Amino acid sequence: MDHGAVGWDVRDKTVIVTGGNTGIGKATAEELCRRGARVVITARDAAKGDAAVASIRGRVSGADVEWRELDLARRASIRAFAAGVLEDLGALHVVIHNAGLVLSERGEVEGGVEATFGINHLGPFLLHSLLEERLRQSAPARVVVVSSRAHWRVPGGLDFDDLQSKRSYGVGRAYGASKLANILFTRELARRLEGSGVTANCLHPGVVATDFGGDGDTSGLWRVFFRYFRWLLLTPERGARTSVHLAAAPELEGVSGAYFAGCREVRTSAAGRDPEAARRLWAVSEELLAE
Repeated sequence: MDHGAVGWDVRDKTVIVTGGNTGIGKATAEELCRRGARVVITARDAAKGDAAVASIRGRVSGADVEWRELDLARRASIRAFAAGVLEDLGALHVVIHNAGLVLSERGEVEGGVEATFGINHLGPFLLHSLLEERLRQSAPARVVVVSSRAHWRVPGGLDFDDLQSKRSYGVGRAYGASKLANILFTRELARRLEGSGVTANCLHPGVVATDFGGDGDTSGLWRVFFRYFRWLLLTPERGARTSVHLAAAPELEGVSGAYFAGCREVRTSAAGRDPEAARRLWAVSEELLAE
């Protein structure tokens, strides 16, 4: 089947944007609504979800947008969200894994999984596994993963002997490792999706002025940076451009397994191009979710 014969147009496509209640995610959702997509954003807090939907509808006439609860730290929440989506939405054309966080101190989510790794990688990994069949049925479809240039902070690659940072924890390294995991996940996912009509690509959005890092998750120099140097950073709208590009650009039909910045394909670190590490991470992720 030639999935790309008609040509890609995001208008009337159903799009999920995780963490779409604020920052880059909200700007991404707003622009995709402006382009005629049906958008579902996620939030952990009802008031924030309601406010984001009201804001988007106020800025985009006729915006087809709703919000649903999703907490990537809780597997039950991920499963409930996916079940609701599969029951209510019908075809699913784009999933943008945008939600993420940075933590100054080590914490844990279910199964003793380090929180940064768990929320930035393992949560999206589980969510994708629950939605993949629907994406395949809806092809052509796209998976977009928001990574970061911070993956260069771990040039030696993931430490599979200490993925949960139990021996030592550093905020920059933990965040960088989770963003490297995003890239490796995307690479392996693209390989597994070959021939399905579903593509998977990842991106660095730029360093963006959002609430990221300022919601009580960071301290010390990190908090100072996010609070007082916002003027040096991109606006959320500019930061959303590459996410929107990967979701909506017709010319990316069939492009998969690539990493983008500034709306163009760029190279990752060598660690981000390691197919064996990508396969190993996939297997380890499945094992962690089975525990």
